[in-house]
Amino acid sequence: MATKRDEPDFVEALARGLNVMRAFSLSHLAMTVSEVATAADLARPTARRLLLTLEQLGYVRSNDGVFMLTPKVLELGMSYINAQGMWDIARPHLVSLVSQTHESSSMSQLDGSDIVYTARVPVPKIIGLSVHIGTRFPAIATSMGHVLLASLTSKELDAVLKIPSQSLVVPRVRPSRKEIDAALAEVRTRGWALSDERLSFGIRSIAAPVTDGSGSVIAAVNVTTNASETSIAELKKSHLPLLLTTAQAISEDFSRMSMLPTTDPLPK
Repeated sequence: MATKRDEPDFVEALARGLNVMRAFSLSHLAMTVSEVATAADLARPTARRLLLTLEQLGYVRSNDGVFMLTPKVLELGMSYINAQGMWDIARPHLVSLVSQTHESSSMSQLDGSDIVYTARVPVPKIIGLSVHIGTRFPAIATSMGHVLLASLTSKELDAVLKIPSQSLVVPRVRPSRKEIDAALAEVRTRGWALSDERLSFGIRSIAAPVTDGSGSVIAAVNVTTNASETSIAELKKSHLPLLLTTAQAISEDFSRMSMLPTTDPLPK
């Protein structure tokens, strides 16, 4: 949740409004004013005013005193994704990868100490956790997270690891800082990451970095499998080469996009 800051330009009312929207989750799809106030740590009158404002803006709807988010909130996240061109660029590559592996593939970026899914092509297989665009997982427990964390400087990594996860997901494995450093060093050396049931039982994945024209890591892509169906050896032998090729292709497309000419606004 956003909290009050000391900066003079910090707009507390905006932060409270965002906290109200973020109070809703899969386990709290519909809430009363009192429930929202408790979840967002707000006074009930404040929560009520914010909910009514969000309702007028179309981000919230109410029925008999119970409030819920509307699909309009997706516009907030999709504006970022569309601005980056991520979905348009990644989708055909992920579709091709999935057609070859017959396993789900996703792309994510780092936000605080979490990864956030920005693109995904699923297959109808049952895994332990529900995943969709916008889903957050603790970066330290995922293959894509290790790829993204490995791209940070030591100072950046220190700062990121101090940020509490906002995913509401408790990973099955919680590595020590020494274990994290060792794992990330290995990722930097080999150029990809593997997660073997670290996030949850039954989930095994492998990930590779996506870079921009300057070579900076801007995202990660993965292949996710059911651990009972796909061994680590098979994941490395069959899926890793395809994944690395896909990550390279997406990176090249991002690089080409950054080289496209832009048009300056016409003078008034």
